[in-house]
Parts: sequence; C-alpha cells; structure tokens
Amino acid sequence: MAPRQRIVVSRGPQKSFFQTAWDEIRASENRTIVRSIAVFGAGVALLHAGFGEFLLPP
Repeated sequence: MAPRQRIVVSRGPQKSFFQTAWDEIRASENRTIVRSIAVFGAGVALLHAGFGEFLLPP
C-alpha cells in the first residue's frame, strides 16, 4: 500500500512584529485613535518645551 501524501499549503513568509504593528497603525478603523494620540503628544511636547507660558494670561 502506498503511503498517504500530505498536501502542504505554503503560506508566504510571516510578517514581523513591527510590520504587523505598522499595518495596524495605518488601518482605517484605528485612524481616530492614532490621531488623538498624536495630538495629545504634540500638546504635551508644546507645553513641556516652554511655549506653554505664552498661553498664560499676563
């Protein structure tokens, strides 16, 4: 009796962790979250850099 043949479906190479994370960041359903985090980071950087003193009343 002949041995059974195994059919192996080859998948492409697996994506790395960073490639998967980059794809998730660029996904359209995550766009609002990514934009909110970017605006928050820009605001923190602006206030931390000393430019926040311009926002204080005289």
